Amino acid sequence: MDAVPMFPLGSVLFPHTPLALRVFEPRYLTMMGRLLDAEDPSFGVVLIERGLESGGGDERSALGTMARIVRIEAGAADLFVIAVGGERIAVDRWRADDPHPVADVTTVEPLSWNDDLLPLRREAERVVRRVATLAAVLDEARWDPDTEISDDPVESSWQLAAMAPLGEYDRFRLLGSTTLAELLTRLIDLCLEEEPVLVARAADVAESDGDEL
Repeated sequence: MDAVPMFPLGSVLFPHTPLALRVFEPRYLTMMGRLLDAEDPSFGVVLIERGLESGGGDERSALGTMARIVRIEAGAADLFVIAVGGERIAVDRWRADDPHPVADVTTVEPLSWNDDLLPLRREAERVVRRVATLAAVLDEARWDPDTEISDDPVESSWQLAAMAPLGEYDRFRLLGSTTLAELLTRLIDLCLEEEPVLVARAADVAESDGDEL
């Protein structure tokens, strides 16, 4: 796909997961205005590896996700955009800003399901929801840990990745998974690494609250 409008962000977007944006920069307001006239209003999302979301001058990753707009609401000086993640993309070449970022991209092969993965998929959900519940205690959950997910095993695997309380570097590693088994195994391992950290922090919070009584 050539000349795809791009929106670099400080967070990773996974396929089959929602994206909420408040758009206020003139260049991205222009982009959204153009997309409203498109038959398929979609744009690419990539992670900012270094720099800020606003102002430009950022360093961007070469792997991202297409986002399809499902709703736009206009404010006094901004737009509230709801989109949903689609296929993964690899950036082949960045073009000159027009005035927003634009890139030529290639679609990344989607992950495929095998029924042999069902036990791994179930274990991933068990671990992710448990660790997400710990994060909720600390008011750091990305999603409600009881959120319903898709019945489709591939879609739900990506949604579990989005639910997991992980940093953006780890989330980017998940986005780059080449098989569903790799995604689920990485997801479990990263959550199990994060779990004792959250347990210790939750214990500190509980002890601190007890000291204040």
